[in-house]
Order: sequence, then structure tokens, then C-alpha cells
Amino acid sequence: MSESAPPAGLVIRRQEPDRLERAHGLDLNLLHPWGELTTPFHGAWCVLRPGDLTDTHQHTERELFICMSGRGEVRTPDGDRHPIAAGDLVLLPADTDHAVANPHDEDFAYYAIWWQA
Repeated sequence: MSESAPPAGLVIRRQEPDRLERAHGLDLNLLHPWGELTTPFHGAWCVLRPGDLTDTHQHTERELFICMSGRGEVRTPDGDRHPIAAGDLVLLPADTDHAVANPHDEDFAYYAIWWQA
């Protein structure tokens, strides 16, 4: 099967590891800017390397994690650790303190999508 150009209106954006940038305790690539694309949400491809821990933070937006590969944890300020893995979906309410950790020996990748609550 050969690759052909996508039809008009179909846009494919390859997630390339060399486009990841280090910020907030993980490697990420933000969805925006992306040409003329406008959306009611924001997103980022996120990769936590073994031992990575994001900054604990909260925001006024709701957030959805789509776990793509590996395993990680969502951590809350009270010390709770919630295991997550490839195939899981995680929904965080607005104004919820949280961090994401990778205590394992392989990369943990997820896509984060957030929107105003």
C-alpha cells in the first residue's frame, strides 16, 4: 500500500520526538500554533522519561489525559498516587492540584487536552 496525499480538509500532523521541548518536568509538544487551526481546546503530546515528575499545578480548565504508552501515576497533594497506563483515560476537574510521575523504567506518553470549564 502506498502513501498518498490526504484529501482536502484532512490534516495529519506527525508527532516527531525531535520536536519535543523540556518544560514543567516533562518533554512536550504543544498543539498550537498549528497554521490556521482554531479549536475550543488546547493540547500537548507529553512524554515523561523514567524518574520524571511534573510540577504540581492546577488550572481553571478541565483536563483529559489519553494515555498512549507506558505507565505513570497521577499524584495529588495529599500524597495519593493513582496508577495510569496505556489505554487509560483520565479526567481532571478544574482547579484540581495534580502532578504526573513516571516511577518506572520506560517512557510514559500521553496526550493532554484541556478546555475552559
